[in-house]
Amino acid sequence: MYLVKTPWLLKKIYPQLIWDNDKRNRTIYLTFDDGPIPIVTPFVLNILEQYKAKATFFCIGDNANKHTDIFEKVKAAGHAIGNHTFNHLKGWDTKDEVYVSNFLKADELLHTQLFRPPYGRIKRSQIKLLKKRSPNLQIIMWDVLSGDFDVNLSPAKCLQNVLKHTRPGSIIVFHDSLKAFDRLEYVLPRAMEVWSKEGYTFSRLNQDL
Repeated sequence: MYLVKTPWLLKKIYPQLIWDNDKRNRTIYLTFDDGPIPIVTPFVLNILEQYKAKATFFCIGDNANKHTDIFEKVKAAGHAIGNHTFNHLKGWDTKDEVYVSNFLKADELLHTQLFRPPYGRIKRSQIKLLKKRSPNLQIIMWDVLSGDFDVNLSPAKCLQNVLKHTRPGSIIVFHDSLKAFDRLEYVLPRAMEVWSKEGYTFSRLNQDL
């Protein structure tokens, strides 16, 4: 069970987390979780380049370590890097000290003040500890969840999800993972074409949000 559009009440309950960005301009913020990996991440980079778009990649530290060449290509293309822990840990199921240690292990490779908790699951105690370790850390959630990770979701429905719910300032989650690729490969180029025609621009998230 997941919600495509983040409810306003959840945003109000966790105001210390970032759910969307500047709504005054027709800018949207594409984010990609779980990479970098072969095939999928290069596909994403190619589509983004076609539309002169910048995005934010929330990288798993272990993947960045295994696929250094692809990780360097993401950075060289001018995209923002975010921390997604070293081993994709779910905060609700992980002891605080283990969670923070795994975050720091990833940070040794990624060097970023942007962080997204895997699965969007993080304890208040973990937020507090991470902020204590890194006072400038920005914990990024989302406004629109594409559902591309859902193997029971058709590519057409996934496309409908993002087009229906995206608004100026939306932070949108995709995944550069093998599990998501069937839907991502269909949705990303089609959504980018529609958004471009609607006058949207695509920006990376800044570390000084």
